[in-house]
Amino acid sequence: MINIEDEIRCFVMNSIDLSVDISDEEILKLIRNKIIEISRNQPISLADRKRIEGHVFNSLRKLDVLEDLLKDEEITEIMINGPDDIFIERNGRVEKSTESFSSEEKLNDVIQSIVANSNKIVNEQNPIVDTRLSDGSRVNIVLPPAAVDYSILSIRKFPKEQMTMDRLESYGSISKEQIDFLKKLVISGYNIFVSGGTGSGKTSFLNALGEFIPQDERVITIEDSAELQLKNVQNLVRLEARNANLEGKNEITIRDLLKSSLRMRPDRIVVGECRGAEALEMLQAFNTGHDGSLSTGHSNSCRDMLSRLETMVLMGAEIPLPAIRQQIASGIDIIVQLGRLRDKSRKLLEIAEVLELEENEIKLNPLYQFQEKEEVEGRIIGEWKKVGDLKRKEKLTASGITL
Repeated sequence: MINIEDEIRCFVMNSIDLSVDISDEEILKLIRNKIIEISRNQPISLADRKRIEGHVFNSLRKLDVLEDLLKDEEITEIMINGPDDIFIERNGRVEKSTESFSSEEKLNDVIQSIVANSNKIVNEQNPIVDTRLSDGSRVNIVLPPAAVDYSILSIRKFPKEQMTMDRLESYGSISKEQIDFLKKLVISGYNIFVSGGTGSGKTSFLNALGEFIPQDERVITIEDSAELQLKNVQNLVRLEARNANLEGKNEITIRDLLKSSLRMRPDRIVVGECRGAEALEMLQAFNTGHDGSLSTGHSNSCRDMLSRLETMVLMGAEIPLPAIRQQIASGIDIIVQLGRLRDKSRKLLEIAEVLELEENEIKLNPLYQFQEKEEVEGRIIGEWKKVGDLKRKEKLTASGITL
């Protein structure tokens, strides 16, 4: 089939006038006519005709083989290590795809098309870029020389339906008791930090928490690539960072956006992900009256997240460690730890309360923990245990809410 596709692709390219605009319908007509002509000498089934037509059209007008992969709702991640090396994650398991790009040049064309649509630049001088597709899917691109063999393209697909707590409960990722608990904390204005490893569902969980934010509040979201969908919020401002241009100028960092957001009269600030020096501004925002703010970060446990935050703050400023710990203890009220278990399921593993400093160490108060009971046919069965009671109840009391 690949030979037929190449033949049709060459025929169409030679048949169109590149100096004028040509519609999708005209391209499709040329492809169909050529398929009919070839089928007179070589039988082609109806299913193969449709597949060939789709492949050729996508390679000429859209994102080539990516189109079919993006339309497959079972696929959650697409990892392209080169034109013939495509891996996909389906239902939590990674497998190699049978699809491939027609050439390395076509892969690079697709990459440039994706980047151009989001007004970003990727080239040898700036070989690494984070961006997004029109549907919100997260895209990471690495070009040579940073990528040794081929251009690398990684896509975290954006779910068609917004993630909600009800859906997370139906997946077995969280319990009803925890949902009710977190709802009261969000409404009361507790600052919540969501932590977890790669692919543990931090952004989806943040979206789900957003449904509890009162509608009359002004919320500002700050992200590397805009992914959050807080559809319940009416007074919403979405800010997105920007890479430097070819001259190395006009960069807009998350730190810049955080500083600017403080002058926009926000009730809450949501930082999509803390990765580096912006952690200092994030903590300052949490400590300057913006109760109910949210953020996420990478870590293996609630305790580990505190250490990572200390390191991130030190990346941006030389501040004594006791002062950093005081900022963390004052700014963050709750840490929610997410994880991915060995059966590939995503679960809330722990909710912990951040308490005051004690002997120069931040004290944690575990509230809920997931405890594994058994494994049935490769699926982990467990339950959430309440292991502690919330100690800081001032915000709940001020909001007139009781647990």
